[in-house]
Amino acid sequence: MTKIAAFFDIDGTIYREGLITEVFKKIIKYELIEEDVWHNEVKPVYLKWDRREGDYDEYLLKMVDAYKQAILGVSKEHIDHVAQKVINQKGDRIYTFSRERMKWHKEQGHIVIAISGSPIELVSKMATKYKMDDFRGTIYETDEAGRYNGEVIPMWDAVSKQKALRELVEKYDIDLSQSYAYGDTTGDLTMFHHVGTPYAINPTKELMMKLMEDPELKEKINVIVERKDVKYKLDLDHIELI
Repeated sequence: MTKIAAFFDIDGTIYREGLITEVFKKIIKYELIEEDVWHNEVKPVYLKWDRREGDYDEYLLKMVDAYKQAILGVSKEHIDHVAQKVINQKGDRIYTFSRERMKWHKEQGHIVIAISGSPIELVSKMATKYKMDDFRGTIYETDEAGRYNGEVIPMWDAVSKQKALRELVEKYDIDLSQSYAYGDTTGDLTMFHHVGTPYAINPTKELMMKLMEDPELKEKINVIVERKDVKYKLDLDHIELI
């Protein structure tokens, strides 16, 4: 008997910001990397996005590149410890809508899965915190000594998420036509295309433009915007991007 699944992105979809930024702050606090890395490479990128200058997807890619360079040679054991601290301290800062949807899916007996571009160390701990059934995240590879070697297996782009989706469908015998997907960037488009009920949560402008140009997705997508304690469902036929 086929099963129904709910696939959740994490950053910007469940968690209200980017978990990778919190990891940067922690690894500097624990002196695992030089503070200059934050001030010279990471903070300028973060502040640019915080001022809402530039494209969100571009910001994420720059953060990933800076993160890869920052942890080069650092022990995976140390990053695991930092990731757990981040989830313990920040893991409750999630959108109300996403929390309610995860709860609903569990009550329906659906398989709840995280597919996120965040480092696998963060994704695994977030999945554990919210009692998800499985997860996929970006893998930063290590050498024989357990230190990061600069090689990356991504999970932030549409192609990688599509591959993960196929593997999970085979693993759990999932009926995608009856399943759900939740995301906020163009990296989630393949998930949206493959499931019967997709949700765009606080979507980026780039994603909104893609949705409005795609007749198939425009017909079935649910667009949810959450601000403060209010949740809005948008009608794409009556939206003008400015």
